[in-house]
Parts: sequence; C-alpha cells; structure tokens
Amino acid sequence: MPLSYKRSVRVSELIQQTISSIVREMKDLDAGLVTVMGANLTDDLLSCKIYYSVLGSEEYKKKVAGILKRSTKQVRHKLALRLNLRCTPTISFVYDDSNERATKVFDMLQRIEEEKDKCIF
Repeated sequence: MPLSYKRSVRVSELIQQTISSIVREMKDLDAGLVTVMGANLTDDLLSCKIYYSVLGSEEYKKKVAGILKRSTKQVRHKLALRLNLRCTPTISFVYDDSNERATKVFDMLQRIEEEKDKCIF
C-alpha cells in the first residue's frame, strides 16, 4: 500500500517547482544567484510562504528582497496561469538563511578542531 501524503504537501512541492522556474525567468534578477529553497502551504491551500536564498552581498540580498516583494502579484498571476488550482494561494517571500547558519556552525567546528590539535597535553 503506497504512503499517502497530505494534499497541501504535494501542492506545495508543485508550487515550489513552478515558482522556481518563474524566478529563473525574471529579467530583474540574476537568477543564478537566487534559489527557491521551499514552499510552505497552509492546509486550506490559501496561503503559501516561499523560502528563498541569495548568493551575494548584503546589498544584493536587499535588492532581491525588494524585487520579489514588488513582483509578488505578477508571480502569483503567472502561478495561476501555470497551475490548475481552484484557488491560487496568496504568496509571500521569506528569506531563508539556513545555509549561512550552517556555514557558520561548520566554521566554528573547524576552529574547535584546529585548537584541539594545537593543545596537545
């Protein structure tokens, strides 16, 4: 018997893939530096948070955040055209800094290892 998944999980994966391709097509962004990390859709399928990450300076991250905020309506419209849903969810873009936090933790662990090697009893 196959595992059953909630409809909201399946639709959120589809939304993530579709919005990722929409973001790649945006002319305002250098799409190679913007990645759609995930989508979190509510169970009623009416609201969706899109998590994205940006590779670049803090200034570029702020620029991307502004562009995504301004183009939310256009992205939702393109999403509605590409997906056959009864109601297209409202979307909001949320910056995902998990990669940066993971890098910081990894660097801290490396420093601990280096200090541990230096301190031989």
